[in-house]
Amino acid sequence: MKTTIDILRAAGEVTRLRILALLSYGELTAGELSSVLGQSQPRVSRHLKLLVEANIINRRPEGAWVFVRLSNQEPASGLIKTILSTLNKNDELLVRDNARLHEIKNQREAQAKAYFETIAGEWQSLRKLHQPEAAVEKAMLQLVKGKRFDFHLDLGSGFGDLLEAFAKQTKSGEGIDRSRGMLAMARARFDDRNDSHICVRMGDIMALPYQVGAADLITIHQVLHYLSNPQAAIKEAARVLKPNGVLLIADFAQHEFEELREKFGHLRLGFDPQEISDWCKEAGLKVEKIINVKDSENQTSLAVNVFAATINGQA
Repeated sequence: MKTTIDILRAAGEVTRLRILALLSYGELTAGELSSVLGQSQPRVSRHLKLLVEANIINRRPEGAWVFVRLSNQEPASGLIKTILSTLNKNDELLVRDNARLHEIKNQREAQAKAYFETIAGEWQSLRKLHQPEAAVEKAMLQLVKGKRFDFHLDLGSGFGDLLEAFAKQTKSGEGIDRSRGMLAMARARFDDRNDSHICVRMGDIMALPYQVGAADLITIHQVLHYLSNPQAAIKEAARVLKPNGVLLIADFAQHEFEELREKFGHLRLGFDPQEISDWCKEAGLKVEKIINVKDSENQTSLAVNVFAATINGQA
């Protein structure tokens, strides 16, 4: 009973209700909330602190920014959804807040578009060597067909493609990337789709900010070939994987396109399937299945291997 009372007390204030209503549309920074609400950031931060203490929202720093989002943990999640459903959407304050939120999202989209313009040329050249994304995603989805996951963690999430691809199978999803530009693109994309249960954050896939066994689905898509120590990335992913979870890895098969090393920063020219299988084994994982994706109509595209690994076959 005390937990329920604490949640109701924390939510039962005008500014905090406005914050919760805004967060129902997705993750925001403390600064964005301050702008929408027309209140100073220290004042907004005090409200956020109370909501965090009641486990209603989750807070995470990212450099100089602080991102917040609604918690998906019960009983807070269910109670807040019920409370928000009783609000009058035509309330003057809420209408004004939503208009300002729309402006914030437009700013995000403009920032993301500006970043993409700077990399568009190289990105299109690189994509000519890739398999069609739909084919690789289809293979990854096939490996976990019919399964539902509590928490999907996508390492090196880029534009957020995989978070979207698995969104229907996951209760919540989070992507890790080191590029602010990529993060901006992903956030703008999620805003357009109104996917409030998936988000991205800045982080290092070699030192993940999660506890042991935090995720039951982990994906690593076209990331390992950029790393100086891909084995360590697999080991770190295994640390965070739940005992009954699944790790999906998609990366190039071995090839000889030196241009990728010279022009696009690839440190490895693909991988032998046995090499990745051995790394998984050393990390306490067992590769259950490998799918080779190759476009027979496009001879210039590189083959991709997709691996499904579990903790010693426990999935």
